[in-house]
Amino acid sequence: MRTEVFDRRATAAMIGITFTGCDVLAASSARAQSMARGTGRLQRTERRPKTLTSRRRKVVVGGRRMKTIDVHAHCVIPEAYALLGLKVEDHRGPGIGEVGERRIREMDAQGIDMEALSINPRWYGAERDLVAQVIKIQNERLAEFCAKYPDRFVAFASVALQFPDLAVPQLVEAVKKLGLRGAAVGASCAGAEFSDPKFHPFWAKAEELGILIFIHPQSTPDLKRRLQGQGWLENTIGNPLDTTIALSHLIFEGTLDRFPKLKICSAHGGGYLPSYAARSDNSLRVAPDMDTGVKLKKKPTEYLKQMYYDTLVFTSEALRHLAAEVGVNRLVVGTDHPIPWQAKSIDHILKAPGFSNAERKMMLGETAAKLLGIKP
Repeated sequence: MRTEVFDRRATAAMIGITFTGCDVLAASSARAQSMARGTGRLQRTERRPKTLTSRRRKVVVGGRRMKTIDVHAHCVIPEAYALLGLKVEDHRGPGIGEVGERRIREMDAQGIDMEALSINPRWYGAERDLVAQVIKIQNERLAEFCAKYPDRFVAFASVALQFPDLAVPQLVEAVKKLGLRGAAVGASCAGAEFSDPKFHPFWAKAEELGILIFIHPQSTPDLKRRLQGQGWLENTIGNPLDTTIALSHLIFEGTLDRFPKLKICSAHGGGYLPSYAARSDNSLRVAPDMDTGVKLKKKPTEYLKQMYYDTLVFTSEALRHLAAEVGVNRLVVGTDHPIPWQAKSIDHILKAPGFSNAERKMMLGETAAKLLGIKP
C-alpha cells in the first residue's frame, strides 16, 4: 500500500472505525452521533498502538510458512454512518487503538495474517451531496487505519454507485491517492442491476485500473416479507440469492463480455449460482422466447471461471464442488469477520480432502495477494 501519503502525525490522528458484521445496523442517529464524537474514534493523545501480546497462529503448508489473506472482513465508520442517520449495534470498543488491537488478536487466533476490510453499502439511497461526504470520510478513515497497520490490513473503497459519475472519480482517488486496493459494492444499486448500461463507465474504470471489485449482497429486498420469521432468512437465504441474481445478470446481459478483464470477487462462494450452474447453460435452449438478442461469446457456466469467490461455504464437499465448478485458482479465504459464520476458515481449507499443497496455498493467500497487490 502506498502509505507515503500519510505522515506519522496522520496515523495518530482521529481515525474513526468500528469492526462489525453484516446486518447489524439500525436506523437511529442519536447513538451514532455519540460514537462519531468520541466512542468510535481515536483520540489525538493516543500514540502508535501498543505492542500486541497475542501469539499469532502460523499457518504452514508443505513445510513452508504461508501468508494468509482474508478478503471478506467487515467494519464501519461511525462518523460517516451518523451522517446517514444509522447507528452501530455491535460497537466494539472506545477507540481505534483498542479496537484495532482486539481485531488483530482475533486474527492471530484464527491464523489470519491480513484482512481486506470492506463496508457494506448502506448509502445507495442517499442524496448526492450527502453521499459524497460519506464516501470521502469512509475512504480516508480506511486508508489511515491501513497505514497504521500496513502489515495486517488493506481495504476496499466505498463508492456512490447511485451516481456513477461520482463513483468513477471516487474509485480513482481511492486507488491512486489513498492506496486502497479495489472497491466493495452491493449486489444491486437502488433497484438497478449492475448490468445496466449506466454502470458501464464504472466497470470500464475498474477494468482499466486492474483492481478487484468485491460484491457483498444486501439480502433480496423484493422478498422481504417472505424472508421474515425464524432462521434469519433475510441473511441466510436472502444474501446468497442476491448474489446469484447479480452474477446472472452480469453474465446474461453481456457485461462480462464487454469487460472481459474485470476482476470480480463475490462473497459467500458466489451464492447459489455455482451450485446449480448448468441450469443456466440450458435456460435459453428451453425458453428461446426469453432470448433478448444479447449474444454471449461462451456458455454461461464458462463465465464463472473468470470471476473469484470466497471460501465461505462451510463444508469440505461444498468447497470441493465450488473448486470443481470455478477452478481452485479462483478461490480466496473469506471469514465474514467478526460475524462467526465460519470462525475456522483456515482449517476449512487445510483439512478439506482432495487438494494439493499448491492448491491450498492458492486459496489461503497466493491468489488474494496477486489480486490485492500484497507481497506474498
